[in-house]
Amino acid sequence: MTALTLDPATEVRTRDPEALLNAVQPHLKHLTVNVLDSGMTIWEREIALLLRDHTMVRDMAERILGNAVMYTMASIEHPEVHLGVGKLVDIGVHQLILDTPVWFAICDRYNGGRYKHHAPFIQRRNDGTCLRTAEFMRSIGFAVDEELWAIDGASCSPCDSKSPDSH
Repeated sequence: MTALTLDPATEVRTRDPEALLNAVQPHLKHLTVNVLDSGMTIWEREIALLLRDHTMVRDMAERILGNAVMYTMASIEHPEVHLGVGKLVDIGVHQLILDTPVWFAICDRYNGGRYKHHAPFIQRRNDGTCLRTAEFMRSIGFAVDEELWAIDGASCSPCDSKSPDSH
């Protein structure tokens, strides 16, 4: 399943993380009042939650969330590829997973309704997986934030890609 969305206004395919995340709204099935009562888009909601729970400015929250969405989409589209994130981007990945109604909607929209598990290893790896992940994401059309991926360099916290439908 591809994570490309079609913008009805322009009929152009996009790899824009904000558009990809907002496209899950029609797939929200749980706690919709909690998620939708603010009138915010899903993107704005996740940014607000990041700013609530972490010390960062909005620009950094947007960068982290954008790269987390790209990573999530890459792991859904290419489960055969071993991917991993550094500590900074992982904040955004965890934000998506912890907002379970949104995570379920992501799984419904982009993973054929199958739950995408999060099964991190305890030990961080220093084998370059993080840098290879950024390179792979670029190769499938995402505009990764080089600085965010380079901060952790080779140190990453990859999930167990050998588990069925895990990232």
